[in-house]
Amino acid sequence: MAQLLHTMLRVSNLERSIHFYTEILGMKLLRQSENPEYRYTLAFVGFDDESTGAAVVELTYNWDTDSYDLGTGFGHLAIGEADIYSRCAAIEAAGGKVTRQPGPVAGGSTEIAFVEDPDGYKIEFIQLNSAQQGLG
Repeated sequence: MAQLLHTMLRVSNLERSIHFYTEILGMKLLRQSENPEYRYTLAFVGFDDESTGAAVVELTYNWDTDSYDLGTGFGHLAIGEADIYSRCAAIEAAGGKVTRQPGPVAGGSTEIAFVEDPDGYKIEFIQLNSAQQGLG
């Protein structure tokens, strides 16, 4: 059976991004590799390794690029969480940016919240007890 392995995000400051995903979101740094010839570094973060069936995030740092246009095609990463209310409070306390406080989705009952990583990528938290129902 096929498996979603990772989503790649280009980041402007690798250390800052690793800090956000590991220290603020609680993921683990799974592996990191540098390619001096082509001047980039890859860091893979996630709640678990791909071998367990978990999807991870690949943070790509191109050494000669300090900013990116996020564009309009990418929406967000989604993370299921047992308690999005305490999770968002902890993210704010750690210096993270909550852009949509926890609560029901507009026109529905699924509880969601949004945070933003240091590069401006959106991350949605969905209350796990309603995540399988879809948004509504």
